[in-house]
Amino acid sequence: MPRGNRVSIDPRLCAICRGKGLCGLSYCPLLAKRMALVKLRRVHGSRELYGSSPPSVFIGRYGYPYVNVGPSLPPVVGDTSIYDLPEKWINLSLEKILDYRWSLVTGSQKISVGDVYSPFITRLHEVVLSVKPVEVEVYLEKPPKPVLSFSEYEPPQGPRAPLKNFRVIGNPRIPRVIDRAYTDTDLKASEAIIMLYERGVPVTHIQRILSIGAVGTKKLRRLVPTRWSITAVDDTVSKHLIEKIKDYPEINEIEVYVRRHYDNLFIAVLVPGKWSFEWMEAWWPGSTWNPGESEIVVEGDYEGYHGRTTYASIGGCYYATRLAVAEHLYSRRRQAVAIVLREIYPGFNLPIGVWFVRENIRAMLRRKPVLVTNRLSDALRIIDRETRLGSKKWVKASRLLQRLLYIKKITDYLGLDK
Repeated sequence: MPRGNRVSIDPRLCAICRGKGLCGLSYCPLLAKRMALVKLRRVHGSRELYGSSPPSVFIGRYGYPYVNVGPSLPPVVGDTSIYDLPEKWINLSLEKILDYRWSLVTGSQKISVGDVYSPFITRLHEVVLSVKPVEVEVYLEKPPKPVLSFSEYEPPQGPRAPLKNFRVIGNPRIPRVIDRAYTDTDLKASEAIIMLYERGVPVTHIQRILSIGAVGTKKLRRLVPTRWSITAVDDTVSKHLIEKIKDYPEINEIEVYVRRHYDNLFIAVLVPGKWSFEWMEAWWPGSTWNPGESEIVVEGDYEGYHGRTTYASIGGCYYATRLAVAEHLYSRRRQAVAIVLREIYPGFNLPIGVWFVRENIRAMLRRKPVLVTNRLSDALRIIDRETRLGSKKWVKASRLLQRLLYIKKITDYLGLDK
């Protein structure tokens, strides 16, 4: 059974289970590893790799301002875009996602974050700016080790090795709007992010473009570690949408949304009111970030109408969720008080990146609410029915639910409330 981030499974159970999930995990570690190793046999013991980068690049953070930088690609030629496009992963099995990620080999060199105009980085720009996979030939210092690393921010990373050199073989396909953001060295990075988003460039692609130092004013362009660029884009885009949302009318009734996915439960409660937002997580013992034996860990953070001045204590998932909620309200031209809850159960013991939260919230809000009501008590009954923690404990942990329940508005006393 899972113990924190480690999995201890009796191998005799694997022989009986054969991928049926008898171990209680939401994925099969053996299947995921074996699927990926079939592809990695092509590069076993080799220092040369040829394939189609999705496109993909990894920028490390250790040793900052000198960081590991390099292209990522599988030993496969063709349309490999799905290997690094979380927007397309929501209906895939975890085994398949791990297969894609484990198949991506990254070769990297140590580079100063300010060295964005070097020949090495400008060749990476060719790869990353493309909206289609680009064929790349990579020469490594030594064969890559078949290791899969996990993070709460970025998707799992596959084998890595020091990079000697690489060549771009294919022709990058760079849309005009991306080329404009790249060549306009008077355009601020935040403005470039918003321009790309409004022109339909996927958030994941914008994150890569920011990470490789391909946007911003000329003197301020820098390489941005992958995990930082992910949160930076989620934060920038959601702030932009929220400022627009504040000009829209409030929703008319309380709406409750529910989604279950791979030992995760998501619930969103949208309440008529001025924009405010809260994201909370409850981690069961044995799930990713709770290696304890008995205690459920509940964490969260929130913001009022005027936003935040500090980084959310709960990390990148806060900003990923806020983006998904802001997109939903913006598409409806409405504003609301948004409270989003997540329960994580023991079968889910892998940190696979904030994309998992963002895409699940997006998927949940694309569906109709399970309840539309005028009474908050009705919403609490849904929370009681769907969650294991129960509404009383969620209310105790939630600043916004407490505010809605216990703080009266002046219009309540004047008899003017809707």
